[in-house]
Amino acid sequence: MTPDRKTILTLGAIFVATIILASILFKKTDMENLEVEKTWDDKTDAKIKTLHPKLRPLASKFINEVQKRLGHKLRITDGFRTFAEQDKLYAKGRTTAGNKVTNAKGGQSYHNYGLAFDCYFTENGSVTFKKGINSEVAKIGEELGLEWGGRWTSIKDLPHFQLTKGTTTQLLALHNSGKKDASGYVIV
Repeated sequence: MTPDRKTILTLGAIFVATIILASILFKKTDMENLEVEKTWDDKTDAKIKTLHPKLRPLASKFINEVQKRLGHKLRITDGFRTFAEQDKLYAKGRTTAGNKVTNAKGGQSYHNYGLAFDCYFTENGSVTFKKGINSEVAKIGEELGLEWGGRWTSIKDLPHFQLTKGTTTQLLALHNSGKKDASGYVIV
């Protein structure tokens, strides 16, 4: 192979790799730069406002896409939780009455950083527990880059979706070191 041909092939490979990398980065950036859309539900819109700024547009897009593509109206019932609220949930089934609902203490849940939400199907404008979030619905969230709790192996959490930005240990370290924006959300 001549030096000129080798140079051309190398530059061609670099060009192709750059195009592939740019398309991956553009897609991620494109998802993070979505606008926060109004949903069918004022209660859901209020919960979305409690979420981390990077999750808000994905959450609203998810709710609207599920309605548009599948005809289901979902309601977000849980978004941001304080560490104290998380500890209270963790105590259920352990030190207080009720069934266990979480394995995460305060600081160990993506909810504590506004990076998670729980949602349910509705009937006639009210939440229904007749059926859980299924893989057809979850697929839409996953297309937007969300992780679905229904795929977990330790505890299935069908209503749960999160935007994974590092581990909760890393998020707690950011929180504790004051790496937060003006609204108090960790900078991820």
